[in-house]
Amino acid sequence: MPSQFVPDEGAEVAFAGRSNAGKSSAINVIVNRRQFARTSRTPGRTQLVNFFTLRDDKRLVDLPGYGFAQVADKMRHHWADLMADYFERRKSLAGMFLIVDIRRQLMDFDRQMLAFGDAVGLPVHVLLTKADKLKRGQAAKALLEVRRDLGDSATVQQFSALSREGEGEARNKLEEFLCHERET
Repeated sequence: MPSQFVPDEGAEVAFAGRSNAGKSSAINVIVNRRQFARTSRTPGRTQLVNFFTLRDDKRLVDLPGYGFAQVADKMRHHWADLMADYFERRKSLAGMFLIVDIRRQLMDFDRQMLAFGDAVGLPVHVLLTKADKLKRGQAAKALLEVRRDLGDSATVQQFSALSREGEGEARNKLEEFLCHERET
């Protein structure tokens, strides 16, 4: 419930993605803390908006996974309303990481999240996770295709929580978002 969100001050960066895209693992690698965001073999475990203080008034926000979780339609509608409310009202929201499995590329739910970001002028960075699951050439091709698809609407990079590929670039993007609060 939005009334239970932490105070809307400082800067926060939201992490969104399909339930099976590796969002929690990516968060843990980027902040360099094990089990900072809980990982699970069962997709869809993040069912609330979770706020994590990084320092002072800087936060990371783990949003509920979407698209794969085995939940009732009523809960899906609640999540959709919660996300719309979150994106429209949070003044401290400075950026969003969209977590996408590189093997699946952009899907309808991902495009909806991009539309949420675009509607409120939010910068978005796409992490193409699980890059270690593809051969280098395939991963490079997937990155190029997503870059072409996104145009100027978001930045994008390859990422692997397992091999830690892209860790530095992702961490730098997180810092960039946190240090440049958006204009409302």
